[in-house]
Amino acid sequence: MKPPVTVAVVGYGYWGPNLARNFGSQPGVELAAVCDADDERRHRASQRFPGLPVFRDTAEMLASVKPDALAIATPAATHAPLARMALEAGCDVLVEKPMALSAGECRTLNTLAAERGRILMVGHTYLFSDAVREILRIIRGGGIGEVRYINCQRLNLGLFQPDINVVWDLAPHDLSIILEVMGGPPEIVNCQGNAHVAREVEDVGNLSLRFSGSRFATVQCSWLEPRKVRQMTFVGTRGMIVFDDLEARDKIRIYDVRVECPPHYDNFGEFPYAYHYGDCRIPRIEQREPLAAMCGHFSRCVLERRIPDTCGERGADVVAVLEACQRSLRSDGAPVTLEPGGGIRPTALRSVS
Repeated sequence: MKPPVTVAVVGYGYWGPNLARNFGSQPGVELAAVCDADDERRHRASQRFPGLPVFRDTAEMLASVKPDALAIATPAATHAPLARMALEAGCDVLVEKPMALSAGECRTLNTLAAERGRILMVGHTYLFSDAVREILRIIRGGGIGEVRYINCQRLNLGLFQPDINVVWDLAPHDLSIILEVMGGPPEIVNCQGNAHVAREVEDVGNLSLRFSGSRFATVQCSWLEPRKVRQMTFVGTRGMIVFDDLEARDKIRIYDVRVECPPHYDNFGEFPYAYHYGDCRIPRIEQREPLAAMCGHFSRCVLERRIPDTCGERGADVVAVLEACQRSLRSDGAPVTLEPGGGIRPTALRSVS
């Protein structure tokens, strides 16, 4: 039998305990250590996993335990430095979103991972949701025709982050799905937002993304909503899908509805839009924990030495869009063009709606 994959977790705050729990219960995986700079968090980790090595310093943990892989669940500003440290120590890396705070940092990490022969995976957990995978299966199978528009809402009260705004915190979830559906990053990005609570930290934001072929996507995110909303609508030429992640069972509804324009008409008064109202179908979805599926996928990739579904290149694409959003925010919503390969440049102010 192959020896178990040893995984250490750095960061035991909000998300780290979930990673530790999943890696601690994965077959063929051994939770090797936990690291956190906070005394109370280390104490909680020790209580939850008696006998597990618990460290204050990541470098010390890597040198002492020498794990096969490191899972990073620390504040966003530390993602790139910790991932670089782990890769240089010979570890495979799972880093939570966002992968880094600039596309340049992402490219550096991807290059380092390739040079060292290491696996670099980004924690885009939603792409491991059974509901999202079913949506992707339907769209790729032509179930709603060609996707023309995606609308997303990700709203809640908090949690305010110390080092990133609401766009960097919440939008990566939707962006990872949007880019998967659209086949890559957008051509033009607009982003507007405002800071109502903490100075210069936007707590509401609206993103507009224009893709090739007149395809479009919007994302609304907020830390200032009294209700929690997790919804996405996919509008195709032959149907539509509504995804509500907060629904306990019926997360996906597929609507056989569309609007058709006639090829010829004599004048506007005779222009007859054709509204098609068909059935609504609710597919049965197996409800598994997406994080468990993600941790299992990472473990298999480590064992089999294969590229993860949410590899570093995918993470870099999402960060390139976020970086463009940040440029647009600082320019009062001016559109920003993404260059091929993830570069960005300002675009002359004009409407892209």
